[in-house]
This record gives sequence, structure tokens and C-alpha cells, in this order.
Amino acid sequence: MMGAHHAACGAAAWVAATTQIEVDLGALSAVVPVLPDSFDLGFRLLEVSPVGVVTGALVTAGAALLPDADHHNATIAHSLPPVSNVVCSAIGAVSGGHRKGTHSLLGVVAFVAVAFVAGLWTVETGTFGTVYPGAGVLTVLLVSFAAKALKIIPDGLRKFPWVVGLTAGAFVTAFAPEEQFWFPLAMGIGVVVHILGDLLTTGGCNPLYPLRVKRPRSLAKVPVISRMWRPGGNIAVPILGNAGSAREWCLLVPISFYAVAGVALAISEIDAGGTTLTQLSGLG
Repeated sequence: MMGAHHAACGAAAWVAATTQIEVDLGALSAVVPVLPDSFDLGFRLLEVSPVGVVTGALVTAGAALLPDADHHNATIAHSLPPVSNVVCSAIGAVSGGHRKGTHSLLGVVAFVAVAFVAGLWTVETGTFGTVYPGAGVLTVLLVSFAAKALKIIPDGLRKFPWVVGLTAGAFVTAFAPEEQFWFPLAMGIGVVVHILGDLLTTGGCNPLYPLRVKRPRSLAKVPVISRMWRPGGNIAVPILGNAGSAREWCLLVPISFYAVAGVALAISEIDAGGTTLTQLSGLG
């Protein structure tokens, strides 16, 4: 899956996990009787503030690119040079190469652990109260990754992703949501979404790395198994085909729109004085 699509899926996953918006189909259902009067977008599994929706979406979009930090020539390696180059080279060396350690359950645990430890670093200030410098530093990297990859960000900002990253990092440092779980959870959601996205492409990945279960030669000629169980041990459910395929674009256009709409709605709620998305949608 392409980098921009990973980032959009990450942001959309956070929006879906933290909001639930009722879509009214009254007029349309009157014309098409089989349609319901309304349906809900999102699951609202987590109760966070509008600030938490916005910051979480930015962090999750960047976290959804992190598994590709195992490749020195990935988009994110060039997002915040020379820091991003050093980080990607180090991650690639530790993880064993592309689509290995960072694309596994072990990688999910490692990334979440780093986010958890970073979130423990707090400083008490007179102006902002408790600030979170650890989360802020990681946010600079993650949001710079997202700014480099996401096509929905203006070209001027995409050329200077560090500007977006530093701004977001400063914001998170000073105004991180009160919900303590949000940062490691956003990291975990982003990484898991990336792995799932790669599983849906032809190459797949090995979620059980470093354990490698190779496909028996006797099953190599069985069509379905041979496509899903790759020779090197990778697992693939190639619904999207090759990365960047037309099927991938058809899936990601509405997902991107949903992510943008959810973040925009949360921003409007912050401007409106902090009314929750739940109140806005009349739910809960």
C-alpha cells in the first residue's frame, strides 16, 4: 500500500474509534425504501475530547507510516532529514530489513512501548500546567512523516514537513489531551492499520516475525493457498492487488474523505467552545 494511503487509513481509524456521527438519509430513504432513515459513521469506542480527536488523527497518520521506517529509501526517510534518515537506518538495522520486524506483532509491541515511555515524561509549568515533552518530540517525527506523505496537505507545507511537525509537536507538548492512554493507543492503531493494509496487497507480510512458517512445496500449486501463503512465509489476502492499484485508490478515496471530514468537524467543535462530537451528533 502507498505511503499516503497508509497515513489516511491511520487517521480514519482514529476518527472511527473516537467519534460517532449520525448521517440522516430521510429524503433519500423516501425515494429508495430499502435504505434506512439514518446510519452511524464511527464506533465511538473511546471517549476523547475534540482536541484528542485532532491530535490523535495526526499522530495516528504518522504512526501508520512507521513500519516502513525499516526501508532507508521510504518516503518518511526523507521527511525530516537528517534525523529521519538516521532513525530509518537504525530501525531497518534492528528490525532485520524491509517488511520484517516492523511489520509484525513484535513491532507493534515495540512501537507502543516507545510511545508509552515517551508519554511518561512530564514537566510541571506555571503557564501550561503539565506538559508532555516526550510525546511532543515523537509527534514532531510522526507528523512530519504524515505531512510528507499525505496528498491532502498543501504542496507548500509538504515541501517543508518539519514546519508542520514542529507546530504539531509544540501543540501536543503544551496541550496534550488529558486522557493518558491516547498517545500509545494512537501509535498502536497506526502501526496495526499499516500491517493490515500490507496484508491486503500482493506482497503481504509476516505478522509472526521472527517466526517464519514456510509454505510446503506440496501446496505451491494450490491456487488460493499459493496466493495467500507466499514462498518466504509472508501472508497475503491480496484484495487490493499490487500497491497503488486502481482497487486501492477506489478504497482510499472515501476513507481519505472520511478522515478529513472527521478532523474538520472536531476542529469546528474546538472553535465552538469544546462541545463534544457526541453532543453535536445528538448521540449518547
